Amino acid sequence: MHLSTMASVVGAATPKQRWHSVVSSLALMVCLAAMPAARAAPDQGAGSPLQFRITEGNIENAFFQDGPVAAHLLLSSGEKPRVLVAFPAGNSGAGVWFEPTDKPVHWSLGPVTGQQRSVEGHAWNGIVADASVTADRLVLTDAVLGSIRVLRDYQLGQGYAAQVTATPKIVATPQLAERSVRWQRQRLDGAPGYAIALSTDNGRFVREGGHIVLRPDRAGEALRLRIEASTGETPLTPFANLLNDHAQPDLRSREALQFLSYREKFLAGSWRFDTYFGRDTLMSLRLLMPVLQPAAVDAGIASVLARLSPDGQVAHEEGVGEFAVLQHLKDEGKPSAAPIYDYTMIDGNYMLPPVAAAWLLEDPRGREGARAFLAGKLGTGRQGDALVRNLLFVAASSEAFAHKPVYTNLIALKPGAKVGQWRDSNEGIGRGRYPYDVNAVWMPAALRAIGQFLDAGLLDGYTTPAQRERLHAAAAGAGDWEQHASALFTVHLSSKLASGQVRDYARQIGVSDASALKAMGGAGVEFPAIALDAQGKPIPVLHSDEGFRLLFGKPDPAVLDRDVVGLMRPFPAGLMTDVGMLVANPAYADREVWSRFGNNAYHGTVVWAWQQAIMAAGLKRQLARADLSVPTRQHLEAAQSELWRAICAAGAVRTSELWSWSYADGHYRIEPFGAEGAHEDESNAAQLWSTVFLALPPPAGQSCR
Repeated sequence: MHLSTMASVVGAATPKQRWHSVVSSLALMVCLAAMPAARAAPDQGAGSPLQFRITEGNIENAFFQDGPVAAHLLLSSGEKPRVLVAFPAGNSGAGVWFEPTDKPVHWSLGPVTGQQRSVEGHAWNGIVADASVTADRLVLTDAVLGSIRVLRDYQLGQGYAAQVTATPKIVATPQLAERSVRWQRQRLDGAPGYAIALSTDNGRFVREGGHIVLRPDRAGEALRLRIEASTGETPLTPFANLLNDHAQPDLRSREALQFLSYREKFLAGSWRFDTYFGRDTLMSLRLLMPVLQPAAVDAGIASVLARLSPDGQVAHEEGVGEFAVLQHLKDEGKPSAAPIYDYTMIDGNYMLPPVAAAWLLEDPRGREGARAFLAGKLGTGRQGDALVRNLLFVAASSEAFAHKPVYTNLIALKPGAKVGQWRDSNEGIGRGRYPYDVNAVWMPAALRAIGQFLDAGLLDGYTTPAQRERLHAAAAGAGDWEQHASALFTVHLSSKLASGQVRDYARQIGVSDASALKAMGGAGVEFPAIALDAQGKPIPVLHSDEGFRLLFGKPDPAVLDRDVVGLMRPFPAGLMTDVGMLVANPAYADREVWSRFGNNAYHGTVVWAWQQAIMAAGLKRQLARADLSVPTRQHLEAAQSELWRAICAAGAVRTSELWSWSYADGHYRIEPFGAEGAHEDESNAAQLWSTVFLALPPPAGQSCR
């Protein structure tokens, strides 16, 4: 997930055409009837509101969804107290941060209910929550209201102060009373805005030295607080019927998926990414496809097509609500809420064709409605027209390397960009320029998908003969692309060098090397690099992206055997630990790389749930092949069993975005990422692509119960 910050909104503007385009809003304005102020949300038919809670480390997460009300409340205990509410509507939110405390505080959360109220004739939707907190004194640092991207930047300490300087009106003035404090403001363009309030019946809010301080009436008594938060942004529309009967019975994953799924778009994760992300949508759709209702898959793919650039690139992230207003003010000097789409990422461009093919060509349900789907109206055109724009972009991007297969003709990160695929933190691909997955997996998969669409005749009504000829030529090069590109990423280390690297790295990070060295068996190692640097040199970081190849490709059996065995070795020779499969292992790289891939790094030696799902689905797909030798099949079955053992062992954090680990007494233990404040960011408690195990049951003979 690309952590773009408000630093991209304030300061010197970059040319808009480089990374984003401004388009008209795709959603129609919803007419809302005037409602009495501050009343409970109405009952939505016979169903009850969706409510569930997830505790990770010091953070209590409470989710609420009922009709137009959808909210995620976070209460942070420990020495850095925080109250934060995120809303899918407009990717908006409100949070109150407190100064660090001398001793840890503890929040206890009571009932959470929905609330709808009217402000100047406009509907504001939110929640009311009762909570208590054990603290002798809480000093309020800041209240931040507006776009979640602004709250995210405040949490990270990146760009918020500069944004306040540039746009002082984003700061709400506190309305202080003895028993309460409230912040409320309109959106910068005058549209309905945001509010949060804290009130108590056994404490007092007072001003001391320029700060607002909350104390209990009686020392030692837990403060009872009522938390109210609401947004005036246009609500999204939840799916009434999301899953079919094949979905796994995991209630927590079902609830998280329901909270993140809307007819307008799927949300990447909450609280930090409560809006559309192209890559997250595509990968989640592909993995969840067998258990989603057809209308949900159609809506998800349509949301990607609707956000394509004029030349067919997939939008990575959208700026909506007040974030869009801020960007327009910066770029144009006038407010507008028209969405802004970010096209920095490159991997989504090549994910769309194989995911669309999986639904419209390979799944019988999607195939039945494929022609109607492509003929569906999109703006002034059709969804098929949009898909063809993407396919033509892919074909054009493939031609240079197909003609001359040298590294300079591979798909590189965009000029000036440090990120471009799912490992979208600055160190994610080891400061590389040519990502492995984009070139060795996604491009060949996209080219094969183009061939499938052509063979099915689905593109005839959306292309000219010249365009079909160009697409045919590109599709014919899929095999060569895969073969030549993969060869450029190959890393080989001798037995002596590889074992020495593993031994030294294990000593450096304080873990045992015994099982890792034993699994290596005195042999050298060979694996695909995570990326090539600007000079075409492989960056020798072992990584989990080979799972993409297992799910979307058909590797040579010998290569498949070698790579799977290498990945499934115990860390730090491979990726496997007691707490899951790590997404990266820098043991074979230079020492100066090691610290950049630590277990405190967003894409370091940490576990991402969806990467385990990709590997599980990929192994299942490869085991369905008929051309594997008995030893290779046995190796894949052993890998599948080991992977699922780790997946099941981490059930407590299964819907989380990612998690880290600690090591003691010869064992790895799960540590929630960011919940203790020791990591570079924090994990979402509900992540879209972490729910995909609803479509991935354990293999026969294994169970996560």
